[in-house]
Amino acid sequence: MSAKLIDGKAFSNQLVDKIARQVSLLQSVHHFTPGLAVILVGEDPASQVYVRNKAERTKKSGMRSIEHRLPEQTSQEELLALIDKMNRDEAIDGILVQLPLPAQIDDKAVIQAIAPEKDVDGFHVVNAGLLATGQPGIVPCTPYGCLLLLQDHFGDLSGLHAVIVGRSNIVGKPMAQLLLNAHATVTIAHSRTKELEKTCQQADILVAAVGRPEMITGDWIKKGAMVIDVGINRVPAPERGEGKFRLTGDVAFDSASRQAAAITPVPGGVGPMTIACLLRNTLVAACRRRDIVIDEF
Repeated sequence: MSAKLIDGKAFSNQLVDKIARQVSLLQSVHHFTPGLAVILVGEDPASQVYVRNKAERTKKSGMRSIEHRLPEQTSQEELLALIDKMNRDEAIDGILVQLPLPAQIDDKAVIQAIAPEKDVDGFHVVNAGLLATGQPGIVPCTPYGCLLLLQDHFGDLSGLHAVIVGRSNIVGKPMAQLLLNAHATVTIAHSRTKELEKTCQQADILVAAVGRPEMITGDWIKKGAMVIDVGINRVPAPERGEGKFRLTGDVAFDSASRQAAAITPVPGGVGPMTIACLLRNTLVAACRRRDIVIDEF
């Protein structure tokens, strides 16, 4: 392996410490504590882990953590009524509904029901539009975490060619907007892109967010590129025992590491940054709602 390992966990810890200092300042000077509300519907095991990790990090940053755990059979009307109540609650600065939702609930309707100024996931069409037009809004957490890692490695991204494999509203599209705003040259590719391998080979920055385990191998990567692996996939690991799994990204880590200058691991790369940026968004939302000016990082 020749690539530098990008330690998202260490970077995220630094970010959470910085957020905690800002929260402490808000408490002492402005006498309030930002509050993040997370809603979990159902018993999905992975979602339960995510919600628990978010709550722990929220409390570590000094913010208030509010959790609502609803049964699997919760109706869309009940969920929307809870969101409406939280939209009107002045003590809550950020609202996050953990996805995926049960089949009887339309996730798009739920996302649009969250007040844009409290939409700390950054998924509301208002925030998507603000990002697309280069105006201040709330930015999706995972792409923003990727941007921070890229800026930490490169500094100025101007003129670098970034290829994003994946076009989702959650990662691919907002990632492209963030990189454009940072003056990179951006190509959005996906599973149906013709000559996808050649497209990836042109990238100074390669962001993999396609949801296919180890799809991108080392021969797809330009020598010296930086690789951001957003994918997180559970694949069978019979060598660990019957029914066992391992986590892997969208990039074949070992072969990619022989080509890339720097690469994020899975786990321990982008994942921790997502939660840290959620806390960052909650802090920003809390201050904007009260017209308090802080350095937004």
